[in-house]
Amino acid sequence: MTMRQDAEQIIRASLQAVQPDAAVQRALEDIRFEAEGRLILVAIGKAAWQMAKAASHKLGGRIHSGIVITKYDHVMGPLPNLLMREAGHPVPDANGFAATEEAIALVQDLTPRDSVLLLISGGGSALFESPLIPGEELQSITDQLLRSGADIVEINTIRKRLSRVKGGRFAQLCAPARVYAVVLSDILGDPLDMIASGPATPDTSTTEDALRVVKKYALYLSPQAEALLQKETPKALANVRALVTGSVRHLCEAAAKAAATLGYHPHILADSLSCQAREAGSFMGSIARRHQSTGSSLAFIVGGETVVKLTGSGKGGRNHELALAAAKGLQGTTNTALFSLGSDGTDGPTDAAGGYVDQDTALQLAGQGVDIDQVLQQNDAYHALERVGGLLMTGPTGTNVNDVSVLLIRRGALESPSIACNM
Repeated sequence: MTMRQDAEQIIRASLQAVQPDAAVQRALEDIRFEAEGRLILVAIGKAAWQMAKAASHKLGGRIHSGIVITKYDHVMGPLPNLLMREAGHPVPDANGFAATEEAIALVQDLTPRDSVLLLISGGGSALFESPLIPGEELQSITDQLLRSGADIVEINTIRKRLSRVKGGRFAQLCAPARVYAVVLSDILGDPLDMIASGPATPDTSTTEDALRVVKKYALYLSPQAEALLQKETPKALANVRALVTGSVRHLCEAAAKAAATLGYHPHILADSLSCQAREAGSFMGSIARRHQSTGSSLAFIVGGETVVKLTGSGKGGRNHELALAAAKGLQGTTNTALFSLGSDGTDGPTDAAGGYVDQDTALQLAGQGVDIDQVLQQNDAYHALERVGGLLMTGPTGTNVNDVSVLLIRRGALESPSIACNM
C-alpha cells in the first residue's frame, strides 16, 4: 500500500473506534430513570444525532419527547419522538437560538418524577444558546475570540456568562426533574463545566477569570455584556448526574492500534496538545527529520486541540494549518507523511476534515508558485492543500472527540501520490 492508503486506513479505523453508539448505550446501563415520570431527551453538539440515535435504540418508546440540535448537514434522518434541528457553528445563529428555545419549552413544568437525558458533544457551545444579550453582539464576541486565537476554555468562560443555558443554568431550568448528562468530551482533560460550556455542570470558572480573558484579548463589550460578566454562575447543582463516555485519549489509542496493524511502531507523544497549529506542524516536521535514520517504520501520534490566530482572510482550519506547516519540515525526507484531522469531519468553517502532506508536498506547491509561509500568513491552507490533493474529506463522522495528528515514517520503496482522500 502507499503511505496515503496507510493514512486512510488509520483514519477509518480510528473514527470507527470512537463512534458514540456503544459508549452511550453503556452509559445508559448505569442510569435508572423514574418508572412513572416523563423522559425528555435533549441532544446537543456535532455528534448529537448519533448519540440520540444510540439512546433511541436503547430506550425505545420510553422517550416521551425531545430535540436534537446539531450542525448543518449533520442530521442523518428522523428519530422517533424527537425534533431535528440544525444550526450554525462555530458562530451561533438564529436557528440555534430558536432551537434552544424549543428545548427550554420541553423542560418547563417538569416534576420530581420526570427525567431529562442530556446528550452533550463538542460544538454544543455554539449550537445550544439562548443569549442574554442581543444575538448579533454574541456573534460579534464569539468572532472576536475566535480571531484572537483564544482557546476553548477561554471562549467558554466568556460565553457561559452571556447565556441562559450555559454554566449549569439549563439544569436549573429542568429542576425539580433529575438531569442525566452523558458527555462526549472534545476538551483536553475532560472538564465537564467547559464541554459545550457545561449546561448541566456547576461552573468552576469565576468572574475574575472572565475579566482576565476580556483584558487579555482586548474584547469589545457592551455595558450590558460587561454587567453580565460580573454575575456569578451556579456553583452547585443538586439534580444532576454526569458521565463522560469518550475523549481524545481513546482516539489516539485507536490511531496507535491501527498504525501497529500496518507494521508501524506507534508512539503517542501527547493527548493534550494545546498550542498554535503552525507551531505544532513545525514540531512534527522536526520529529520527522530527527528520525530519518530509523531502520523500522514509526508512527508518532498527538491528540488535542491547537488554535489558529487569524492574520489573513483565507480559508482553512487548524488541522489544515498544522499539516501545511509540517510540509516544510518533511521536505527532503524519505517515505514520510503526516495527516491531521478533526474527528467530527470538519475543520473550521470548511467541508474538509483536515489535511495530508508528504515529503513532496512543499516542492509541488513551490512548483506552482505557492509560498507556504505566505499561505499561512493569509490563513489559506485549505486552498493550498486542495492544489495538491491534500484535503481529507470524510463528511460528518457522527463523533467529536477533538483532533489527531499522525506522522508516518515508513521504510521501503514507496510512492506517495497526491490523490483525493474520500472516505
